[in-house]
Amino acid sequence: MTPEEIERHWFETVYQGDRMPQLTPRALVMGMLLGAFMSLSNIYVGLKAGWGLGVAITSCILAYAIFATLHRLFPRQFPPFSILENNAMQSAASAAGYMTGAGLVNAIPALMMLNPAAVPGMWVLTAWIMVISWLGVFLAVPAKRQMINIEQLRFPSGIAAAETLRSLHLHGGAAVRKARALGLGGLLGGAITWLRDANAPWLNWCPKIPATWLPGDWHIGAYRMRQDLTLAFEGSLLFVAAGAIMGMRQAWSLMLGTVINYAILAPHFMDAGVIATSGGSALRRITSWSLWIGVPMMVTAGLLLFFLQWKTVVRAFSTITAMFRPRTAGTSEDPMDRIEVPGSWFLGGMTVLGAVVVWMGHYFFHIHWWMGVLAVLMTFLLVTVAARSTGETDITPTGPLSKITQLTYGALAPGNITTNLMTANITAGSCSHAGDLLTDLKSGYLLGARPRQQFIAQFFGVLAGGLVVVPVFFLLIPNPSLLGTEQWPAPAAQVWRGVAELLANGLSALPISARWGLAIGALTGVVLALLEFLFPRHKKFIPSPVGLGIAFTITGYYSISMFLGALIALGYARWKPKQAEEYVVPVSSGIIAGESLLGVTIALLVVAGVLSS
Repeated sequence: MTPEEIERHWFETVYQGDRMPQLTPRALVMGMLLGAFMSLSNIYVGLKAGWGLGVAITSCILAYAIFATLHRLFPRQFPPFSILENNAMQSAASAAGYMTGAGLVNAIPALMMLNPAAVPGMWVLTAWIMVISWLGVFLAVPAKRQMINIEQLRFPSGIAAAETLRSLHLHGGAAVRKARALGLGGLLGGAITWLRDANAPWLNWCPKIPATWLPGDWHIGAYRMRQDLTLAFEGSLLFVAAGAIMGMRQAWSLMLGTVINYAILAPHFMDAGVIATSGGSALRRITSWSLWIGVPMMVTAGLLLFFLQWKTVVRAFSTITAMFRPRTAGTSEDPMDRIEVPGSWFLGGMTVLGAVVVWMGHYFFHIHWWMGVLAVLMTFLLVTVAARSTGETDITPTGPLSKITQLTYGALAPGNITTNLMTANITAGSCSHAGDLLTDLKSGYLLGARPRQQFIAQFFGVLAGGLVVVPVFFLLIPNPSLLGTEQWPAPAAQVWRGVAELLANGLSALPISARWGLAIGALTGVVLALLEFLFPRHKKFIPSPVGLGIAFTITGYYSISMFLGALIALGYARWKPKQAEEYVVPVSSGIIAGESLLGVTIALLVVAGVLSS
């Protein structure tokens, strides 16, 4: 069929946006609230482990369970929550939940570590991350009709969310069970966090859970595993739950990297005097050296895997003209024009938001005007690549794409760390939200939703997430000295920091051992990426370069916890596969939400003076 016939067939056989409520006030408010709520978990986990957790499916389960309960209690006041309302809610919630991807776990903390004076105030930073996120939302508009309607790219997470919504609204009992499991997991995680972190004289009667523990005083050479090498068990289930979700390959790769870094390399280089044995936290002392192995490993592997998929890149650029090609439906009016986001919104949004990004970059970060304009234009092209990669592989390559921007500005503005980081921040934030919107739009396409209303929901989700997550970031990180510690390792920021430092200072600024580490890490990343590309069927036996590399930037007991969680999930899946499929993700998500939200709450109580630090 022609593109026009494909779209008309969908409109006549699938579309139901005119027959069912979608962007209702309750759907929008629920999405903004749930997304903002879960963004707290993502800022907490992102600063500790360097990645974000899924928001869309969890929010769909919660929203359905909440409105199903309200409908049973108050049937007149709360009519049934429609599947398209839940889909609109999903768009708002995922946009809010992923606001951490706009720089708060990577570019901003990296800038705080390298040039604290360049970090603007809270409200300026809030406006900045909102603007670059909204820019990504608008830049995704022309890709939608071409990649989702015409080319029918898969966007696997979007398909998964659509199937989840169908199962919820056709079989509500499963939703209630999952929501109950999520709630119980949240209570467990919250209780553990309170017993571990809540500290005040009036709580002396309360039993305490140690932050880390290890039976006996174990040593590797002259160094205590728990205190000197961070090899211990954590008094927490948060990263056990994260490991259950992340899967075995990443988890065993993390464990392998931890053994190599903390049990082999760190003791050796501490004996040699390369790594200090006192002063500051053990994590900061070790990772100030070991990040030069982990960072190049992740960067080279990510870039190589990205360019090895050159066909995806070529297809992305070759479809730019197709995205803007006018569509006609013969002599009759095109029915898609009244439900799709119009091209005028894209042009207006890109022009206005692009100009605001350039102005803010120049005024607050001292980025030259022409460099800001170039960053916006580069971001448009890179968003196109990110969109296609998301559609074909379910991976939005914000890391490799932001490194392309960092490398570009390393050549255009050598030595300017702020320009290097913040232009890459534009790319990463926009690509992240473009990929997220297109994934949500894929769900809507399968369910027959009105795309224009999903776009509006995404827009408001960015607003809700930005207003919540930036103040919480400053609450958790009141000063840069907390970054890179055992409390807040900020591994993603360490990667950005490492690339910016290397581009600014060159190899000569590194000690000889770090230069060898950089070369070995970079070569390891290349080898692992090639093995992954050449032997995709044996991928589960090949160490993940991301998992292996990130182990060199986070504390050892996080990796141990995640490995244990993955083992437990794997064993449960083999013992009770149906129960594991239904309960592992909700229980794990609940534990993560409970621990991280109580962690943020305790930080607020410390600031208020109710608890002591």
